[in-house]
Amino acid sequence: MKKDAYLERLAEVPMFQALSKKELIAISRLVETLDVEEGRVLAKEGATGHEFFVIAQGTATVSRGNRKVATLGAGDAFGELSLLEHQPRNATVTAATSMKVLVLGQREFLSAIETSPGLSLKLLKGMARRLREADARPVQ
Repeated sequence: MKKDAYLERLAEVPMFQALSKKELIAISRLVETLDVEEGRVLAKEGATGHEFFVIAQGTATVSRGNRKVATLGAGDAFGELSLLEHQPRNATVTAATSMKVLVLGQREFLSAIETSPGLSLKLLKGMARRLREADARPVQ
């Protein structure tokens, strides 16, 4: 995938939707690209996370208590709460296929916010949108 495609993936993430193109480019410079093999656990329920993931290619399964609760694909993101606090992950995410993911570490994220305070408000708006969407989903 080309850098423009990564920018498009980042722009699709609810948390980043309020960002300008310039701000997205700044965030994209902090992101690492990672190739992931099928079966690899990216986030483990109960473990403390330190990174946020955006799926660029491939699929992953989300499970809680060894029960599959969702399938994620290209454009989906997970782990954003780990950018803000050191709390245990609430689900396990495992690569169902080989994947390419974009990874943003907590340290890089916090550095970006410290150097650009206006970014904070936009990111909070995006996270609020995601929370509202999650609250609106029917309980399974």
